[in-house]
Amino acid sequence: MRPFPDDLVQAQQEWSTTYRRLAEQPGRTELRRRLYRLSTAVLFHPYWQERGRNPAAWWELRSLGRRGSGRG
Repeated sequence: MRPFPDDLVQAQQEWSTTYRRLAEQPGRTELRRRLYRLSTAVLFHPYWQERGRNPAAWWELRSLGRRGSGRG
């Protein structure tokens, strides 16, 4: 398992929760805006500049995000 920074994992967990809420309540502007901000925070996190992006790391982070948001 990669040692992801806590703030990156937290942002991914919040992204997963927000995405699920938006799927349940489509059209909610505040949820779309929050999802956009979280997407930016995850995508442009300094971790990716230091380590580089690769599919395995993305998959692992997404998995951590789903587990921490109540889905496992």
